[in-house]
Amino acid sequence: MLMDTTYFGRKLGVMVFRDSISGQILYKQYVKQETNKLYLSGIEEISRRGIKIQAIICDGRKGVMQLFEGTPVQMCNSHQVAIIRRYLTKKPKMQASKGFWAHVKLLIKTDKESFKAGLSAWYSKWEAFLKERKTDNTGKSRYVHKRLRSAYRSLKTNLPWLFTWYDHMELKIT
Repeated sequence: MLMDTTYFGRKLGVMVFRDSISGQILYKQYVKQETNKLYLSGIEEISRRGIKIQAIICDGRKGVMQLFEGTPVQMCNSHQVAIIRRYLTKKPKMQASKGFWAHVKLLIKTDKESFKAGLSAWYSKWEAFLKERKTDNTGKSRYVHKRLRSAYRSLKTNLPWLFTWYDHMELKIT
C-alpha cells in the first residue's frame, strides 16, 4: 500500500492510501495538514474494513515509519533522493558532494549490501572532511560542510527503511 498527502495550495491537502498492486484507492481524506495520527487512523480504518496490509510505502515523514509495528515499511527511494537533492543540488561543486550525490543516485538501481558498502567507503574517505569545523565571529565552533553532513545524516537515519523491499522480496514491494 502506498500512502502520501498532496497539497493544493497551503490550506488543503488530500491524504491517499492506494493499493500498489491494483491501483485502487483504499482510503482518502481531505486534510489541512498531514499528521502521523491521521496516517495511523487511515491504516486503522482500512484494517477495520478487513483489508490486510502486507507492507506500507511512504514518503519518510518523521516518525511515521515507526508507527506500524509488525508491518514492513518501505521509504520511497525517490523521496529520499529528493531530500538529498535539496541539500546538495543536482550539480554539487565539492568533490565530496559529487561523490555522495553519485552514490545516492544508485539507490534506486542497486541492492542493499552494495549500497551500504559504497556508502561506508564514501564515509571512510570523507570522514575528516565532514568533521571540519571553524570558529565564527562570536567564537562559536561550527561544522564547515553542514549541508553535506545533513544529507549524509538523512540517508543514514532512513537507511533501515530504504531496503525493506530487498529484505521482503516475497511481498513484491514496488
